[in-house]
Amino acid sequence: MTKDQKVVAIQEIKDLLQDAKVVYVADLEGLNAAKSSEFRRQAFKQNIKVKVVKNTLLQKAMEQIEGVDYSEMFESFKGNSALMISETANAPAKLIQNFRKKEEKPALKSAYLQETFYVGDNNLDALANIKSREEMIGEIIGLLQSPIQRVVSALQNKPETVEAKAEEAAPAVEETPAAEAPEAPAAESTDETPAAE
Repeated sequence: MTKDQKVVAIQEIKDLLQDAKVVYVADLEGLNAAKSSEFRRQAFKQNIKVKVVKNTLLQKAMEQIEGVDYSEMFESFKGNSALMISETANAPAKLIQNFRKKEEKPALKSAYLQETFYVGDNNLDALANIKSREEMIGEIIGLLQSPIQRVVSALQNKPETVEAKAEEAAPAVEETPAAEAPEAPAAESTDETPAAE
């Protein structure tokens, strides 16, 4: 790889990492072409970007990213490395877990998410069980909605009984003002007409 190619490769990795909140580095070594393609297909379906990278170039790219010190992950950069970028915190871990039901690999090397570093494959179960932001928001909304739904339900049921009582009394009330209403404008118009003459 020429120096220019390395610069381009580092820039591509930096572009992937720039605004990434969930970064996994996995070992895909040992997967044949068909299995590797299947892994990528499943990752694509789950909106996970996968890029096989050279460890030295990955480290150089990470060193150039401002705001995050990835140095805790560097010790895991040995052998074959695949960079996995996702919006959902536990998606790459679940993908690796599901794939390993049939295969020995991929293995988790390290991960960075929710401002925390995880180094080693022994963290895979913990990462898979982390609730994604969407799941946590969903749970919070569910907790907030249950008392609100009871209040709304009570309010919706109460007006129906009040409205029913009001409708029973309303026809008698409405008829009286309606009968008086035409007389009043007629009286006003007769008063105004002679004054105009």
